Amino acid sequence: MDMTNKFHLIYWKTDKFWLGKLMEYPEIMTQGETLEELEENIIDAYQMMVFDDLPPQYQIKEIVCEA
Repeated sequence: MDMTNKFHLIYWKTDKFWLGKLMEYPEIMTQGETLEELEENIIDAYQMMVFDDLPPQYQIKEIVCEA
């Protein structure tokens, strides 16, 4: 099953590293020595946070919540 998600990366440069977090998941934050490494690390962090404790066989269903 192919699942593609698009997120917004908020990022900034410090003296040594690029730091960033996902706007949609602000608790997911990481760093990288380059902007490319930051992007790779944030994807890894997202996948670990969302998929790490799932069993090998899982299903996905889209649901709608109306406020």
